[in-house]
Amino acid sequence: MTLATALFATFGLAHAQLPAPVAQVMAQQGLPEDALGVLVLKGDAVVLSHGAARPMQPASTMKLVTTLASLERLGPAFRGRTELRATSSIDKGVLRGNLILKGGADADLSGEDVENMLRALHYQGIRRIEGDLVLDRQLFQPARTDVGIPPFDESPEAYYNVIPDALLVNKNMLQIDMRSTGKQLKLQMQPALDRVSIGSDMTLVDADCSTWETGWKLPEAVRQKDGRIKVVLHGTFPKDCARTYSINVLDRDDYIDRLFRQKWKELGGKFSGKVVDGVTPPGSTLLAEHTSRMLPELVRDTNKPSDNLLARTLFLSLGSLQADPAAGSFAVPATGETTFARSDAAVREWMRGHRIDDAGFVIENGSGLSRLERISPQQMAYLLQAGLRSNWAPEFQASMPIAAIDGTLRRRLHGTAAAGRARLKTGTLRNVVALAGYVPDANGVQNVFVAMVNSEQAGNGRGRAVLEALVEWVARSGSVHPQVAAPAAP
Repeated sequence: MTLATALFATFGLAHAQLPAPVAQVMAQQGLPEDALGVLVLKGDAVVLSHGAARPMQPASTMKLVTTLASLERLGPAFRGRTELRATSSIDKGVLRGNLILKGGADADLSGEDVENMLRALHYQGIRRIEGDLVLDRQLFQPARTDVGIPPFDESPEAYYNVIPDALLVNKNMLQIDMRSTGKQLKLQMQPALDRVSIGSDMTLVDADCSTWETGWKLPEAVRQKDGRIKVVLHGTFPKDCARTYSINVLDRDDYIDRLFRQKWKELGGKFSGKVVDGVTPPGSTLLAEHTSRMLPELVRDTNKPSDNLLARTLFLSLGSLQADPAAGSFAVPATGETTFARSDAAVREWMRGHRIDDAGFVIENGSGLSRLERISPQQMAYLLQAGLRSNWAPEFQASMPIAAIDGTLRRRLHGTAAAGRARLKTGTLRNVVALAGYVPDANGVQNVFVAMVNSEQAGNGRGRAVLEALVEWVARSGSVHPQVAAPAAP
């Protein structure tokens, strides 16, 4: 019998009714009680259980699964790693062969980091590269899961929709600065890329600058006959308005190609080869490298702002990398399985190792930005209990948003008993609202808290009102078994 099964056999039936204040909010919001799944634990005692065994859509609370499993399996010293390698020697300032840019799930790799690695080549005396630049993304299999899939929603250019690969620079984002007068729109783009420009056919309109996104339409990257690329913005934009927005519209091979050529040219280097996908040959020589920040920092930047790309990168890292105390990480031997299958197996192995039944659990990418992912409040709650026992409990808890203080909770739960005290991961999709984490009661005793609303009526603040009523109820409680409402009439 698992820990979860034993506890539910002991306590579950006695705590199946919703607290009266919460039931009242649900009725006011027009939400049926079967849309809600809740489990609140104080130690090993069940404080409240309602629909807790049913697998539900967790939205971004799924990031708690990914980040805790990453901390426990990869360890706090884990770091992603990018390498510049070559198979030929340097002859009178010339690299007479290919230069390989090898990806290692380095979530922090920026254009500046690429420039610094290229500067290291310059310091080694390289002035001309006679071969090609080979992009090695083979750490993840398949290497390009972003190719050929339908967009998740109507904003494929948005950062939250970026799908990772093992070699992603600047997260493939272009930062666009838009500044208008009454008659003209001026555009600037960062980073500068070789033979890439930006333009617009946007119409200037009389509108409040704060509503600029209402006129935004999907931008595109248009390839010219001469090989140049023009990023074109569409839609409308308010007059006398200034905004900065980042977009993902360039193919990532183009992005690295144009960035590499621009940076190498700025350093005075010569390159006439192609940029191609490939594999790092055995026996290559390391010329330069970059490593990401250590895992606890990445976990914090995953959970506080609810970063989908970081979560997805960590999930795939679970199936492709092992920690290395010196290098930060190294690739695990290939088995022929997809990286997803190995990551999925790693998460399930970790869950079973903590006596968490994985029946009904579905993980697609580890971020919660999914219509397939499922986890029950019961499974999530026992994962959070494992988090309290973890060697890395401080790092895990510190990664969660603090009610009314920071992250995705900075504007929520102000003026409540949970403000400044509860640490909760949020989750939101069109039909999902969720909270999961730790809520101290009125006596400061920690409660594991999981609540999810799955309903087509969950939006427009309705589901959020229910969950925040639950958080307030737990934060104000002070007994092991707070009074609960009488059972609802059949």
